[in-house]
Amino acid sequence: MADRRTITGFSNPLVKFLRSLRDKKHRRREGKFLAEGLRLLTDARLAGILPEMLVMATGRDSHPLLDELEQAVAAAGGDVIEMDEAVLAKVTGKDNPQAVAGVFAEFDTSLASLDRSAAPIWLVAQAMRDPGNLGTMLRTGDAVCAGGLILIDDCADPFSVEAVRASMGAVFTQRIARASWEEFIGWLRQGEGQLVAASLRDSTDYRKAPYRAPCFLMVGNESQGLPLECEQACDLRVTIPMLGRADSLNAAIAGAVLAYEALAALRG
Repeated sequence: MADRRTITGFSNPLVKFLRSLRDKKHRRREGKFLAEGLRLLTDARLAGILPEMLVMATGRDSHPLLDELEQAVAAAGGDVIEMDEAVLAKVTGKDNPQAVAGVFAEFDTSLASLDRSAAPIWLVAQAMRDPGNLGTMLRTGDAVCAGGLILIDDCADPFSVEAVRASMGAVFTQRIARASWEEFIGWLRQGEGQLVAASLRDSTDYRKAPYRAPCFLMVGNESQGLPLECEQACDLRVTIPMLGRADSLNAAIAGAVLAYEALAALRG
């Protein structure tokens, strides 16, 4: 097995560093984020992404996937750390922490890093504030083989522990970009791309809409929806009929419904 370093005290500087990654300001400063759990870390490894640091609880159960992960991290020059479960709980902020966590370098989230021709569908979220919804959008993107998720304006941090956990590993399979609305629409209009919004204004039934690739499906803020400026700039506005008393779907669920309908339409 790889050489391990053991930490026993709460006051260790490394523990303080790891705890700091739960805070957006420190994540941005360090350019790193935390992911918890063997499944998440295994998904990352299968996607070709290894943590720079692997942190494991002492006394954890043995598992062949964890052994493979540890060897891969060590072979890549990463650090392998063991710490008491109570100390790991301080790092993760959970009373019942996963037995393993990893520190990853944040990805390039510039629009310039995207290849719009890489996939027929892309997901776009404007001012999405709930990290759980953001994680769900990433999972949807993975499910439909979207190119990735573009976050517009003041969205939740995709590298927060909550969003990473909610993504169920999709944070490692989906490209992520962050931009202002002005930056995004300027980038989009420089090439091919149909911008589609979930909207009630002058909209078409989502089942009858003429989707075309690459299709950028945009949903808005959970409580306020999309700003008028964003809706007016879209090539197509679609609506999902509500048959019950509710007047709208959860933003992330609406994105999933549209993604599957667009996928079916584009596949013919």
